[in-house]
Amino acid sequence: MSWDIEVVDGCAVVRMNTNKVNVQNDQFFIDLHQAFDRLEREFSELPVVLTGQGDAFSAGIDFQYSFEIFGSGSPDMIREWYRTYRETNLRIFKYPRPTVAAINGHAIAGGLITALDCDFRVAARKPSKFGLNEVPIGIPMPAAYVEIIKYTLGDQVAALTTLRGELYGVEEAAKLGFFHEVVEPDQLMATAIRYARCITPDCNTAYAMSKKALQDSVLRQIDERTGALDAQLPAGMSDERNRRAQDRRRQEIMNKRK
Repeated sequence: MSWDIEVVDGCAVVRMNTNKVNVQNDQFFIDLHQAFDRLEREFSELPVVLTGQGDAFSAGIDFQYSFEIFGSGSPDMIREWYRTYRETNLRIFKYPRPTVAAINGHAIAGGLITALDCDFRVAARKPSKFGLNEVPIGIPMPAAYVEIIKYTLGDQVAALTTLRGELYGVEEAAKLGFFHEVVEPDQLMATAIRYARCITPDCNTAYAMSKKALQDSVLRQIDERTGALDAQLPAGMSDERNRRAQDRRRQEIMNKRK
């Protein structure tokens, strides 16, 4: 199912609905690109609000799908997975219109990175978890994502959240700067739209050029570092100890589903 796009108060509201909690797999990546193709084709002058459904914005990568690739022992498969994932994040990050993540619930690992790809983040004040827990489950963080995390959260918080891999509640996450604002759930969409409408359409070119200038150094870093550092990812992902950590996490998930 393609993601829903609805025009609300002059904004293109995109609701991710690939699956119940928007775990990220090949279908999620396809849905994301199709949605942004449609935004560029039909709603190119409008700001964008990206949101999820139910109690989750996005629960991150689909472990069943991803761990099979990580454990394949195939450098080409692992490298292709990272290339595809990098392209989806950059598709959001570089979009020339205002982008706002209306974070309706849990945003974990890759799900939080999807939110960090957006220019602004508004979260609902409700019991939810937020964090970058890749490292504690044996997944090396790619250079491209580290650069985006540093750009949005600053070096100190990026190092803390990436290396420790803790999950935080909404108030703790807000103190770390994950969000620009936390609001009651019934105010989430209205607040996100207010952020998205930070400019009038006749200022779109000024916004796009300024956003490109702000992101220039990080995009240069991604271009320069991705080749050298990400070339090491297949070996790191296939490391025997990392694989044990990944298998332990897979078993935890399977036990929760019983």
